[in-house]
Formats: sequence, C-alpha cells, structure tokens
Amino acid sequence: MQLKNDLILRTAKGEKTERTPVWLMRQAGRILPEYRKVRESLSGFKELVTNPALAAEVTIQPVDILGVDAAIIFSDILVIPEAMGLPYEMIEAKGPLFPKTIQSESDIQQLKEKEAAADELQYVYDAIKITKKELGGRVPLIGFAGAPFTIMAYMVDGGGSKTFSKTKKMLYAEPALAHALLSRITSATIAYLKRQITAGADMLQIFDSWAGILAPDVYNEFSLKYINDICNAINEVPITVFAKGAFFARKEMAALKCNTIGLDWNMDIKESRAIIGESKTLQGNLDPCVLYASFDDIKKETLKMLNAFGPYKHIANLGHGVYPDTDPEKVKCFVETVKEYSPKMR
Repeated sequence: MQLKNDLILRTAKGEKTERTPVWLMRQAGRILPEYRKVRESLSGFKELVTNPALAAEVTIQPVDILGVDAAIIFSDILVIPEAMGLPYEMIEAKGPLFPKTIQSESDIQQLKEKEAAADELQYVYDAIKITKKELGGRVPLIGFAGAPFTIMAYMVDGGGSKTFSKTKKMLYAEPALAHALLSRITSATIAYLKRQITAGADMLQIFDSWAGILAPDVYNEFSLKYINDICNAINEVPITVFAKGAFFARKEMAALKCNTIGLDWNMDIKESRAIIGESKTLQGNLDPCVLYASFDDIKKETLKMLNAFGPYKHIANLGHGVYPDTDPEKVKCFVETVKEYSPKMR
C-alpha cells in the first residue's frame, strides 16, 4: 500500500522534504480521553497490550486527534523479557514488577531462545497488521523495542530503580554473565523486530531508557555494542536510536548503522549536530514540560527548536515521552506549530 504521507521516512533517509515531520513519544494513550475510555473498560495495561484490535485502535487515535505524521504501535518494551520466559506485572501508579529476576547462569539458560521468544509475540504482529489496514496508508507505522541494556536492567533489578545497582553490580562483578544475558536479549530483539517489519512496520525505534546511568566506557561495552548489533542486523527499514541521558555517546552513536539519532532535551541541538555530523537525521527534542506552558510560549519554544535544528534532516518530537497530565490542546499546539512553520523555512 502506497503511503499518502511518507514525510518521516524520507526525512529519516536524509531527503529534503517539504516540511518537518512531527510525532511524539508515548503519543498512543496517556493524554487522550479516548484512550482512557478504552483502558477503563479493561482489567489493566497488559490486557490492552495483548489485545490486537484494541491496541490498534489506541495506536491510531493520535493520528486522528493530534494530526501527527506517524503512528507508533501501542505496546511495551517489556514484552521481550516476558516472551523470553520472565513475566512481569504492571502495578498501577508504580510501574512494572518482575516477581522473578535473573541472578545466575542457570536463570539465563532457562530463558527461551530467540525464535521461540519471538513466537510468543504474535499479538504484537497482529496489532501491526490491523493498524496498517485501518490506517489505509495515511501515515507510516513505527515499530519498536527496548535496547538490550535497558531490558536487562528490568530483568535483573526486577522493576524501575533510581540506581539499578543490582544490574550495575553484575556489570562490574560478573561481566561475563552480563554479556551472556545481553547476547540472549539482543538475539530475541532482532528476531522480534524482523517480525514487526514482516507484519508491516515502516520504521523502527530502539529505546535505551536507562542509558544515562552508565559511565561512558561501560555504556560502550554493555549497551552500545548490542545496539550496534541490532542496527547491523536490520536493513529493511529506517532505524532510530534514542538513548536517554547518553550525551557522552553522541560521537559513538554517529557511527551506528542507523538513520536517525534521538536527542533528549538536555542535549544541545547545535552541539549535537557538530558532534554527530551531517550524515544522520536528528529527532527531538523539546522538553515535555514546555507543554505545561501557555500556548504562546509553546509556539515560541517550538520555533526556537526548529530554528536550531534547521529545515532538513530533523524529525520534530519531544525529548522524552509526553507526560500523562498534559492538555491534549497543548500537544496539538506543538504539532500544528511544526506543521505550519516548516514550509516557510524552505
């Protein structure tokens, strides 16, 4: 099916486009009353993730309501460890909890191999197929997965953490064990992403949410190495790498075989372009909290961001996910400012 709006794909490939494309991380859900209505009819978050028809419905809502240039499949990065045999619970207002964690070589050996793990995620592929059909070529669909280190952090610590000290202890005290786990996660993630592409994903994003907790050399060894493996394994669609807090790794990320590098709001735009160079498209990076400001200030900050990035090789986004208490009208203001402003820059 030919896309009616392929701005984000052409921009990711480095082509000059008629305007800057825009979407938001965590746009599927959270801020929209329409999403909350669907969510409230279910037992919880995981039921929505595993229901292909409803996952497709909430994936498409931001396209219809906010006017974004891409949909991102409604799912969760933690479906991979669950598919590997490490189930998690989603605790309301607290986040994910893994009753069992990875602590030893025998724990790793009990995990499912890559293809068996990928087989467990048919509900994601079905959601992608339904979404593609319902979108009817209006905009591209983004698939995604968590970076292996970020996934490992949940599998070892058992949930969110300020320090992820159990995970970091493994990196320093048992590096071979850490590499064994990361290798298993990487293989499963590659198989999973390949199947997302087969199901219809037009581009992919890798989320390294906990990149910023590591020292630069440790990050290169235990995270970037495995992101690199994923990027090298996938050449069918454009790939974006978003590593929150990894300002120290921008030069190394420039060498990845990916199309786009996402910047968080702490990364200076012009400095990042100088470090990364001209070969990559950049994505980001408005502070999500700007969307609490007045409409005039949102427009002003968005225009400032656009000016700093320049008219080409930029996908407009926030520097992290949109916060759940954000006014949808403020989000629309951000989206519309990008869409109205960009043509005047060319």
